[in-house]
Amino acid sequence: MCRQARITHSARAVDISFRLALEDAVTDRSLTVAARCGAAIDLDRLRTEFPGRTIVHYPKIDSTMRAAAGLEIGAVVLADEQTAGQGRHGHSWHSEAGAGIYCSVVLKPAPLLTLALGLATAEAIAQSTGVVCDVRWPNDVMAGGKKVAGILVQLVDGAAIAGIGINVNQRSFPAELAGDAISLRMASGREVSPADVLIALLRAVDVFAAEPPENILRLFTHASSFAAGRRVTVALPDGTITGTTAGLTPEGFLMVRKDDGTDTLVIAGGVRAAGS
Repeated sequence: MCRQARITHSARAVDISFRLALEDAVTDRSLTVAARCGAAIDLDRLRTEFPGRTIVHYPKIDSTMRAAAGLEIGAVVLADEQTAGQGRHGHSWHSEAGAGIYCSVVLKPAPLLTLALGLATAEAIAQSTGVVCDVRWPNDVMAGGKKVAGILVQLVDGAAIAGIGINVNQRSFPAELAGDAISLRMASGREVSPADVLIALLRAVDVFAAEPPENILRLFTHASSFAAGRRVTVALPDGTITGTTAGLTPEGFLMVRKDDGTDTLVIAGGVRAAGS
């Protein structure tokens, strides 16, 4: 069983020197970095829900994925703010302080894990907020046609580090993101409890990550409007193609049928609804 991480309960302990020291605490990986007063995530509640799980919290960090490398399977790293959050295809993840969920979970590598995590995130959002989401292949979670959550998986020393970012209570986004991003608050019309979403997320990740590949394929095809019959454009390394999605391969790759009738296998690429 993982060692239960320690948490400081006295708000008086959170002084400037303590916080600065804890931001660099990497030697004892089971240490929970004390939350700031009014932190977005209720750590006490989270630890009650997952008493045997190592949970490391940082008020501010460059990337939770970097901090999660080397931790044991099942460990979770959370941050109130990221200064260099990682997105897919080398993009950064906008991580406004106290407004979203920025976490990384250490998992065992598994077939179709990327698809499974997209499903888990969509399910957790629906359960905790009632917001019904679409999943854009392979794992962008969409609400109202805009991106509300994203997942990035990296293999490090035999473990899968799953970075998950969810826009929770943002009221607006920078101009360059406003046309493509949405928060759960904006989608639901009310403030959302980050703890509710995070608890549902960790439970859903455990469930979906353990599903066999055939179940993941079936569930993804049912949950995603992008899996089949969707008109899309795909940015590939050698250019952009337009066509209609034609289902998933057993390996979880996307088939796109171009207008000339030929099929293209999309192993990795930026998929968008045509015309968006």
